[in-house]
Amino acid sequence: MPANLLAFDTSTEALACALATRDGRWHHNGPGGAQASMALLPSVQRLLSEAGIDWQALDGIAFGRGPGAFTGLRTSCAVAQGLAFGLDVPVWPLDSLALVAEDARLQLADTDTEADADAAEVHAAVAMDARMGEVYAGAWHWQAGQGWQVVIEQGLFDPAGLAPLWARAWPTTAPGGGRRLLCGSALAVPALVDRWPALPAGVDGFAHERDRARALLNLALAAAKAGPGIAADAALPLYLRDKVAQTTAERNAARAASQA
Repeated sequence: MPANLLAFDTSTEALACALATRDGRWHHNGPGGAQASMALLPSVQRLLSEAGIDWQALDGIAFGRGPGAFTGLRTSCAVAQGLAFGLDVPVWPLDSLALVAEDARLQLADTDTEADADAAEVHAAVAMDARMGEVYAGAWHWQAGQGWQVVIEQGLFDPAGLAPLWARAWPTTAPGGGRRLLCGSALAVPALVDRWPALPAGVDGFAHERDRARALLNLALAAAKAGPGIAADAALPLYLRDKVAQTTAERNAARAASQA
């Protein structure tokens, strides 16, 4: 387990970075997107200064591998590789959609009136806006003492085809029951939500993240505790879409379809 672990994610329009040392934890949430490439390293430097350590004190790097914005993923992976090579430390790739599930779980735990809310079993499906009328989605199961386990690997979906994901994400016969969550930016896009299959009753929705950096560091520490990291040259992005933009004709056709 690294004594000083740095984690960052630039896969969305938000920049998240966090640092854990033996003396405490530090978090930063800020604007990402086009600003991520310029803001990431200065943000990390501020965290190091607040913690009173320098770059050479880092023992490991965790980074959001995606899916997400093409440029953001390249930024995250390039910085992770560069730092890991320069400092000769291991890296831990993190699923960027899992950050959304962890943030929702933390929101639930912080607001639930039940005394054992943090120990509750959680079944989480994540749906993030992937643009071009599609979503990045996946599902995870969380249990105290075990952390998050992948139920459905992250993938690129047409919203109308999410019924199988819903069925696997929230099993009706799951031992111990547990809370059922649906989270992610796609919940705030009516054009996507209107195309979803019907949701089962009893699903809590979390459209907006509250503290992405806090969730990021939780996952980074769990990954580092679970096993050794990988070499710097293996710090690669998870691309789920080769095509990153629509043609003018495709945009016009989509606009006409939405108006119809």
